[in-house]
Amino acid sequence: GGPRRLLLVSNSTLHGGGYLGHCQQHIKSFLGEKVKRVLFVPYALHDRDAYARTARDKFESLGYGLDSIHESCDPVEAVRKSEAIFIGGGNTFRLLKALYDNSLIQEIRKRVLEDGIPYMGSSAGTNVATISINTTNDMPIVYPPSLQALGLVPFNINPHYLDPDVKSTHKGETREERIHQYHEEPNTPPVLGLREGAMLLVEGDKATLQGVTGARLFLRGKKPTEHEPGTDFSFLLIDSNLQNL
Repeated sequence: GGPRRLLLVSNSTLHGGGYLGHCQQHIKSFLGEKVKRVLFVPYALHDRDAYARTARDKFESLGYGLDSIHESCDPVEAVRKSEAIFIGGGNTFRLLKALYDNSLIQEIRKRVLEDGIPYMGSSAGTNVATISINTTNDMPIVYPPSLQALGLVPFNINPHYLDPDVKSTHKGETREERIHQYHEEPNTPPVLGLREGAMLLVEGDKATLQGVTGARLFLRGKKPTEHEPGTDFSFLLIDSNLQNL
């Protein structure tokens, strides 16, 4: 076994770079030399073959083999045999529905939380690592049986977090307002808004903000707070109604 190890990335592509280019050094140090092959979950995009090719090219360039779960005749067995799991971005509802449809929620939880294999998520793959997908930015294009997700951490994340554009004449709701509306509901967990280029590294009971941009933390009933890379977010891993802090 061993403690949980998660690398939760806000986005797959950062302006000016290629697929996972901005975080490839983080991926190498996260997976290390013991992992030889990564199990990729492409369920968030419709064209799974093309998605798997993109991911395979990147991981092979970093020295890792990649197997895509959609090519396996037994997805559950693929998870049970995996050395590391990477769930890519796309539509969070489509992704979560496929995880339920293939009976993978409990299997992935067991591999990550009990067996200690590394889990990496990007965008939608980061969303499903949290308590629920209530704070995704995506349209509900399909209907998963529940919004409850993998629960690898006891809070929610909003990937691709965007600050309001002070020059914009657009008067729709800001991301901050939407998260505030979520927190108007009772017993809702903290939400970490990860900006493009940010990622959260979780090792056991330690969580650290990494990457090139900051994050915004929303606790129910509190004013949001701003955080720079290097911030210790370990207190978010304490599973005890943080909104009562």
